[in-house]
Amino acid sequence: MKYYIIAGEPSGDLHASYLMKSIRLQDPEADFRCWGGDLMENEGGDIVKHYKELAFMGFLEVVLNLKTILSNLAICKTDILLYEPDVVILVDYPGFNLKIAKFAKENNFKVVYYISPQVWAWKKGRIHSIKKYVDRMITILPFEKEFYAKYDYEVDYVGHPLLDELPQTTSPDHDSTDFRATYHLSEKPIVALLPGSRKQEINMMLPIMLQIPQRFPDYQFVISGVKWQPESRYRAILKNKNIPIVYDNHLLLRHAQAALVTSGTATLETALFNVPQVICYKGNFFSYLIAKWLIKEIKYISLVNLVANRRIVTELIQNDLTVSNLYAELNQILHNQKNINEMKEEYLKLKELLGGGGAAEKAAEVVKKVVIS
Repeated sequence: MKYYIIAGEPSGDLHASYLMKSIRLQDPEADFRCWGGDLMENEGGDIVKHYKELAFMGFLEVVLNLKTILSNLAICKTDILLYEPDVVILVDYPGFNLKIAKFAKENNFKVVYYISPQVWAWKKGRIHSIKKYVDRMITILPFEKEFYAKYDYEVDYVGHPLLDELPQTTSPDHDSTDFRATYHLSEKPIVALLPGSRKQEINMMLPIMLQIPQRFPDYQFVISGVKWQPESRYRAILKNKNIPIVYDNHLLLRHAQAALVTSGTATLETALFNVPQVICYKGNFFSYLIAKWLIKEIKYISLVNLVANRRIVTELIQNDLTVSNLYAELNQILHNQKNINEMKEEYLKLKELLGGGGAAEKAAEVVKKVVIS
């Protein structure tokens, strides 16, 4: 069978790669043509465009890059017609993928959506497009099945793929010495800085985070870098600050005592590694105002708090993201043992809410049913 898969971000590349692996187990002759990244390519995907050419964050950034986005849509539509897949699989990335869903369905291709757009947070009007153009929606958050049921749309909840994608052990144990030696780290406890993966996120978040290390001289601060961003981007922001960069988020989290995390999938990863965290988010001012106007019904921005439906971790958003607030909150998760214990207990409950694993295998079964139907 021929599978056309579109993922526009690093997390989508990760989730799609596991889905591809599961699809190949049931269809050894599977042929994949993809928009995605290195992980999808490693699973045998023929990459049309890399996600680093697609990731635009915020309303203003989308407007400024509208010509590129429209060009990418045209390229994608033509490529689908030429490839003639048995199914089009869309992975998150809703601004782009919902347009492709409409096009694919109107051209008689079967459409599966893996990882629902956050329609429960904003743009609920998208639900009507999903019902019309998506044959099966596969969700990974526990509350989404009930949400869609309110709109008379049945979805397949498979649990969160991170439960399978993270290393089986989240303890540093014997490899701590090797880790520190490899990256020339001191013996001080480690605080991870996760400024995001997009250029806009890094440029906005990292300068704020870098004002914190000097206030905690007894800790080793380490930046989680992403391989597809040039090191020069980090170095330009670091200037002469001597803070190491580790290009392996999971390895870093396995050794971290606490973390400052830009909102996104990384917040959930950090929780599953049992690392106390403070959530940080600051966007372009106009993008933030628009988002605040559109998002009226949800209380939180981090997946950790959204899934739990209560405040487990502190979220410092926009004007609340100040150096003094960041210092105070980090101090709480480094030195207040009661807060640390409570957060870790909530993490255990969160893991139970996310399902029992096997998300990619379950999703592959849904894809198979759609293809042969």
